[in-house]
Amino acid sequence: MNIEEWTIEGSRGNPIYGTMHSPNELAKGVVLLAHGFMGYKEYGMFPWLAQQFAELGYIAHRFNFSHSGMLPGDGPFERVELFEQATWNRQVEDIEILVSAVKVPDMPLYLFGHSRGGVSTLLSLGRRVVEADGAIVLSSPSHCLTMTQEQQESLLAAGSMELPSGRTGQTLHAGKAFLQEQLEDPEGHDLLALASTIDVPVLVVHGDKDPTVPPSCGEELQSVLKNGTLAFIPGSNHVFNTTNPFPVDGEPSGQLAGAWFSIATWLP
Repeated sequence: MNIEEWTIEGSRGNPIYGTMHSPNELAKGVVLLAHGFMGYKEYGMFPWLAQQFAELGYIAHRFNFSHSGMLPGDGPFERVELFEQATWNRQVEDIEILVSAVKVPDMPLYLFGHSRGGVSTLLSLGRRVVEADGAIVLSSPSHCLTMTQEQQESLLAAGSMELPSGRTGQTLHAGKAFLQEQLEDPEGHDLLALASTIDVPVLVVHGDKDPTVPPSCGEELQSVLKNGTLAFIPGSNHVFNTTNPFPVDGEPSGQLAGAWFSIATWLP
């Protein structure tokens, strides 16, 4: 097993920090792992999942989105100004850049996204800005815009909205650009419509006790996908009952083990 750190230039020239887990033998594919909202590549289950992919024979790349606000490691949000500028389009741009960087000729590529990372993964495929052999989305919302009309008006008027981080105790901000781009291009952010155009197989994994993103979102996504498979994980919350931090060699919860079983048996 080999683990290497890397950095490339992402959206708006901001760095994307990544970690590659690769098998000792000849790899049979590449997996790109996208984290969720307020997440990062070291968060919870991500190192463990990357390790599992590598043990299964895949080159796994986990990374911090360029506008995640995070530097390498699991410290506080150091680039809060970048976090405030995060939008769907900038995450899609990151994925487009990353796919070009990590793809290997004649080797299958799979996109993986948790929560908000799942949305960005599906947007990237639905907009046809990337090509992949399949996608895996965990705990993914089924819509890009979930704000109420009152919240939208407040964000546009104030220019930003406060978002407390339970992990670090920091008060972060989401900027109005996140909303403006969706109002200016609703078709480009119609997740269900875009997902319905995806031709490659997609595995949708969702906890049936997810309090953050309702399990019905998984059903909505699966219902529109041309080649979608839905796996509900009994008793699972939004992060598959996984603590943060969680060691790469830790014993997974029954829910995380169940999610991994669904993934491993779905992959060719």
